[in-house]
Amino acid sequence: MNIYGLTYEDLENLFLEIGSKKFHGNQLFSWLYEKRIQSYDEVTNIKKELISEVSNKYSIDRLKIVSVEKDIDVCKYLFELSDGEHIEAVLMRHDYGNSVCVSSQVGCNMGCRFCESGRRKKVRNLETYEMVLQILEIEEELGERISHVVVMGIGEPFDNYDNLIKFFKIINHPKGLAIGARHITVSTCGVVPKIKEFSELDMQVNLAISLHAPNNEIRNNLMPINKAYPLEVLIPCLKEYIKKTNRRLTFEYILLKDINDTVECAEELSKLVKGMNCYINLIPYNETNNLNFMRSNTVQIMRFYDILKKNRVNVTIRREFGSKISAACGQLRSKKEGV
Repeated sequence: MNIYGLTYEDLENLFLEIGSKKFHGNQLFSWLYEKRIQSYDEVTNIKKELISEVSNKYSIDRLKIVSVEKDIDVCKYLFELSDGEHIEAVLMRHDYGNSVCVSSQVGCNMGCRFCESGRRKKVRNLETYEMVLQILEIEEELGERISHVVVMGIGEPFDNYDNLIKFFKIINHPKGLAIGARHITVSTCGVVPKIKEFSELDMQVNLAISLHAPNNEIRNNLMPINKAYPLEVLIPCLKEYIKKTNRRLTFEYILLKDINDTVECAEELSKLVKGMNCYINLIPYNETNNLNFMRSNTVQIMRFYDILKKNRVNVTIRREFGSKISAACGQLRSKKEGV
């Protein structure tokens, strides 16, 4: 087990279990996240016998950065895990700070047809520490603080729900990475039972829905999850989420040439989200050699945007990052593993 998978409360309880005091958990948490130690030997204010007991149970091992691809305002990191598997994280520089997109699984079982990660089936869930360390390693390599986190990398986060929630607690804790809950966003393709569970949490983490189609016919073809939770199930669930949390929802919509970018799709999408406290994030597609989908051209993107605006839908077009690197989610992993 790895120490970076323990929440603040977990560390307090760990020291109680070994016959010590809760405040030692506070101290060790500070050493891990404020002082950024690389070894237990650096801890000076906790008895060596206690640290020895902790180290016997929990390693302090880190992830290995295999490669980094860089473009303007973006760096894509490929990590190797202890079992030899690979995951990706992406650093994006914005005028409001540094944002990191983290992975939640090795591969993904959701099977979205346009997604490189979905092409590679799920191997396993990431442990909490493997998610936390993506941020720690990037901060260390960068020498700068990460202020925003999005869980939109490889994997379906709500398919790894328990580890995801622990991850939020660690990075949000004021003595951890102190990243504000409103600066954290998690994306799901629409796992309805977990959306309902997430709405019950006393946590102000933002929710984004990977929608990508305005009707069941197109969405069924693009996203197998829609056959389990079609729009007539998903949309009422999301309306209930908004009502319960009083939080604005984001719909992510990747524009695929001549598939979901038509005038009819834009009009249909406008009707689908009418009256909801939400906004649409239009995403130009990152093409990959392994999949046949194409990016909508600029004229198509702007036409779609204009129709949504005309229908008084809050809409943005996501800034494009990494046009000169392996930008598509999972692409760097596939390139490394030659698959």
